[in-house]
Amino acid sequence: MTKLNEAALNQLFFTARSHNKWLATEVPDALLRQLADTLKMGPTSANSSPARIVFVKSPQAKQRLRPHLAPGNVEKATTAPATAIIGYDTEFYEKLPKLFPHTDARSWFVGKPAAIESTAFRNSSLQGAYLILAARALGLDAGPMSGFDNAGVDREFFPTGTIKSNFICSLGYGDPSGLFPRSPRFEFDEFCTIL
Repeated sequence: MTKLNEAALNQLFFTARSHNKWLATEVPDALLRQLADTLKMGPTSANSSPARIVFVKSPQAKQRLRPHLAPGNVEKATTAPATAIIGYDTEFYEKLPKLFPHTDARSWFVGKPAAIESTAFRNSSLQGAYLILAARALGLDAGPMSGFDNAGVDREFFPTGTIKSNFICSLGYGDPSGLFPRSPRFEFDEFCTIL
């Protein structure tokens, strides 16, 4: 592996921001497909890949999402060219014979609801983080948020009941006029220990 240069690290982390306001520039479906093809390569335990993503783009879909958003997130989510609903499949283990074929990983989860929930939630959170970094790597801005009614979003967008929403993330080309000053971050010793 080669260390990324400063410009790449800035794009992914140091100058990248969580956006609240968006330019009226479309995000093509082909770019969302490229985004999905990129984020799916990030690791998950037993290659479980539990994330299920709905990209909300059309005016009709945005109207379906609107009533489930916290008031402070309505504009952020509905004016974005696309908003991803990152969910997790509580029956992800049924796909393990395909995704992790060299052992019977499905048996690790059948009848074990606590293991299913923790694995699905943890790994879909990872995949959501990969989505943010992949979006930035592909030239998009991201605006992740958790201020929404999960149960309402689940009823509206995941009606089978086997998929649950984790968080949502607006995607597009951010308008810098909507940025807040960057919030402080911890110093190393405030959140890390080397043993």
